[in-house]
Amino acid sequence: MIYSYDKTSLLRNGKRWFPVMGEIHYSRYPHEYWRESLLKMKAGGVDVASTYVIWIHHEEIEGQYDFTGDRNLRLFIQTCKECGIKLWLRIGPWVHAEVRNGGFPDWLLQKDFEARTNDERYFALVEKWYKKIYEQVEGFFCSESEPDNPILGVQIENEFGHCGGLYDESGEDHMKRLLKMAQDIGFLVPYYTATGWGGARTGGMIPVMGGYCDAPWDPRTTEIEPSGNYIFTYERNDHNIGSDFGLGEGITFDSSKFPYLTAELGGGLQMTYHRRTVAKAKDIGAVSLVKIGSGVNLLGYYMYHGGTNPEGKLTTLQESKSTGSLNDLPVKSYDFNAPIREYGQISDIYRELKLIFYFVRDFGSELCDLPALIPQDNPLKPDNLTDIRYAYRTDGSRGYVFVNNYVRLKNMPEHKNVAFALPSGGALPELTLHSGEYFFLPFNMTFGGVKVTSAECSPLCLLADGTTVFYAPEFSERKSGFFQFADDEKNTSPEFLVLSRNNALNAWKTCEGRLIISENTLIQDGSSSVITGRKNCELCVYPPFEKVPEGFKQKCLKNLNLAEDLPAFNFAVYESACAESYTSCNVVVKELSADEKVKKYSLDISSAVNELKEKGGDCFIKLSYEGDTARIYGLVDGKRTLIADNFFSGKEYSWEIGLKRFLNKNIDFTNLELEISALTSLAQIYFEKQPDLQNGRMCNLISAATEFEWSFKL
Repeated sequence: MIYSYDKTSLLRNGKRWFPVMGEIHYSRYPHEYWRESLLKMKAGGVDVASTYVIWIHHEEIEGQYDFTGDRNLRLFIQTCKECGIKLWLRIGPWVHAEVRNGGFPDWLLQKDFEARTNDERYFALVEKWYKKIYEQVEGFFCSESEPDNPILGVQIENEFGHCGGLYDESGEDHMKRLLKMAQDIGFLVPYYTATGWGGARTGGMIPVMGGYCDAPWDPRTTEIEPSGNYIFTYERNDHNIGSDFGLGEGITFDSSKFPYLTAELGGGLQMTYHRRTVAKAKDIGAVSLVKIGSGVNLLGYYMYHGGTNPEGKLTTLQESKSTGSLNDLPVKSYDFNAPIREYGQISDIYRELKLIFYFVRDFGSELCDLPALIPQDNPLKPDNLTDIRYAYRTDGSRGYVFVNNYVRLKNMPEHKNVAFALPSGGALPELTLHSGEYFFLPFNMTFGGVKVTSAECSPLCLLADGTTVFYAPEFSERKSGFFQFADDEKNTSPEFLVLSRNNALNAWKTCEGRLIISENTLIQDGSSSVITGRKNCELCVYPPFEKVPEGFKQKCLKNLNLAEDLPAFNFAVYESACAESYTSCNVVVKELSADEKVKKYSLDISSAVNELKEKGGDCFIKLSYEGDTARIYGLVDGKRTLIADNFFSGKEYSWEIGLKRFLNKNIDFTNLELEISALTSLAQIYFEKQPDLQNGRMCNLISAATEFEWSFKL
């Protein structure tokens, strides 16, 4: 396998390649579950994992390296290889990542020279660190002779010249020096990248861009202006990233020489103390669609998988104002409201993005060759909520129209009787753009050998038997006439399956090319399939299994093709009463103390832990509370230890803590301590929905419950 690139896209064996990349930090997640998480990422449509190697996580004390347990980088890369997922290694040395000192150990900042400069003493320490990383990753670099090795790319530094570093041409020299240093040590890969937004210096490497739906790092505690990432634009820069630093605008490289790639589309939003923003599935999905419509040929997400900060030897390891940052973050939680959450939960964002990821996996090679065309009547500014937002990916005769009528936290107008003019002449059939809707539609594209002049549904994926799967827009009530065909094909009956959007959200394409629709999660590990969930399991399978899976019974056949004028697709429906095998376990709560600042409770979850040990899967403690922050402490080996923490964002959001990761720790589960701090009217905090304070404060545990998640092989 040969990997390369040109000004349009990445290339694989000379063919255009549109990969999806998702960030996961191995040192922020239990190593026992890396394999499970990587397979979840792969099942969601992720081709490439990316990860920071966070210096302070490995060398908190100078000269004392820790690459064991959750910090075992070599084991993580080996696991990537076993899972068949490529890896983009982001080696810093500065990474930001909402880590203490941006990932620099304290001892480095105590030296008598300034870090991130061209001081030879700094370069000497970075070289020593790079060599230590290389010891862990040697033998895993992807090359023409070793195409199955996982490390496909290396990112040097992060936001250099934007968030710190050197802001003039000496910054270019710095980046070139780091790149040469890495290559001389042995980091030899097909792709070298550098973040490119906000005046960052790239040193001639491939620039990767970003875009978030909001800015929780913004110092303001009011609602901020709409994100520019909801408008179609040729502008690759996101002016909001790192806006708390307020440094750098524009870009420092020639965009015409590089493909439009992203590495930091926000897969969610990491909450800061002063901004309690919560990303919704549509917030992320609409940004993703707009980026594709604007010409992106690699979707990269930060974060795709949430995590938890590890224990420090000397300090806590989160970003905080006490270390000079402008933000305070939780000590432990790095949930990020990501597609895969802090404890491995599959979120609505995961399913929303899967619609896009499945599409680019099966149709992305062709899409790469369709440049973006953005009509001049598009809004130029994000606060224009009136004009229609649309763009084309087209070669002039065929392609897709991308439409976005969604902006986070805003009510968008409905547009009736809209007929999008086609670049090749004529127009698409009239349609209504509903408030909060976004979608893309093909025109003059060929699917399964059949030319479709226009369609009022979006392609999802291809099945092994040649079926092309589409899904209808969210507000569609159509039952026929989804497709208009070329004159010589009007009487054809193509193998097109049109799903409802809800069924598409729950669709899983298997390795053998089947389609399974289920509210539960399907993970494939080699030839075996594992399904997990919290409810009783129903699977709709096309084509049906050769034999009924153990533990299931077949109920019926069901046609799930919305297009009544096309052939029926009969899915076999199987069901299993998985969840009923678990006993309902209560959380025993006792109030310990209360004052104006804090309430403390004891939690006994031992019955749930015992059930979990006996039957496997996972168990989630679901806490509904009102207050400012919440923390859970436990006796670990007899020592009071912070186990989990959370920033309150609203009563509608419960706090979930997964238990399976704690089973191998010596914790007293009969006597956990929950500490809720009071939220008062004096707090300078932005909430998307302002809390209703009683007498100027709130501090209370509303409910505590358990919810089990089962897991078994199909």
